[in-house]
Amino acid sequence: MPASNYAPAAAAPQSALFGFVRTLAAELSQGKIELPSVPEIVTRLQRALADENIANATIAKMISGEPALAARLMTLANSAALNTTGTKIVDLRTAVSRVGFNIVRSAGLSYAVAQLKLAKDFKGLEKPLDGLWRRSVVIASIAHVIAKRFTGLNAEAALLAGLLSCVGRLYILTRTTRHPELFTDQLAYQALVREWHANVAKAILENWCLPETIVAAVAEHEDPDREQRGSITLTDVLAVASLLANFNGDSDIAQCAAPLLKPMKRMHLELEQCTQVLSESAADVAALQATLGVS
Repeated sequence: MPASNYAPAAAAPQSALFGFVRTLAAELSQGKIELPSVPEIVTRLQRALADENIANATIAKMISGEPALAARLMTLANSAALNTTGTKIVDLRTAVSRVGFNIVRSAGLSYAVAQLKLAKDFKGLEKPLDGLWRRSVVIASIAHVIAKRFTGLNAEAALLAGLLSCVGRLYILTRTTRHPELFTDQLAYQALVREWHANVAKAILENWCLPETIVAAVAEHEDPDREQRGSITLTDVLAVASLLANFNGDSDIAQCAAPLLKPMKRMHLELEQCTQVLSESAADVAALQATLGVS
């Protein structure tokens, strides 16, 4: 699809928009929704990891059959942000044991997105696909720092939730290859994405058998009206990370509508605290982002 299809123009035909939404709703109602062009090993791996008692050796053996995936896991396992001991990890079984299942899931997602960007079916979508992945990596790296420094939550789970925050948008983007006219009105397209991406993401992640806390974080973190009571959750962390990623330290964050700032207030965080910690963690954040393909 030529790049010119993404330029805003006259409003997309309403019939095309309604037709796309109808198709999307039908796919969701059928339940078994998957990202297209995702290697089978990634889907099998995500489902296998749902078994908390599965042996590390079994997971390592699964990964070893896909060299590119294995390389991504080894790179993540040896990154400065995750390998704080500095001792180089040289085999898959040790890597799985050291980093845990959430980082294995993250490596699988990173590999899947890389394959998605190479798929011939999505030629012409490279730029928006890359943009979505870059944003999710930035959110993930911030979530990792926020969880690690300000909560007792699993930082690797926060990293994974951040990476998965783009899944619903990715799915919708890939499905629009059959409806290029939707891109003629970017406002209409973005409104469609805002309305549908959370439900799409929830369906995909449930199909992958991911933990409920991660599914909830991805599906609910952008909802200002969600219930915010009790202990701090991954949803709160992801909401704060997304907010910080949007403004990237810009002082204009203080001008946000009150509902958007609720997650920060709920976590008793001030903007200055967050920016200071992110500044202190800049080297680790940069290393993690580079490992995930964002420089």
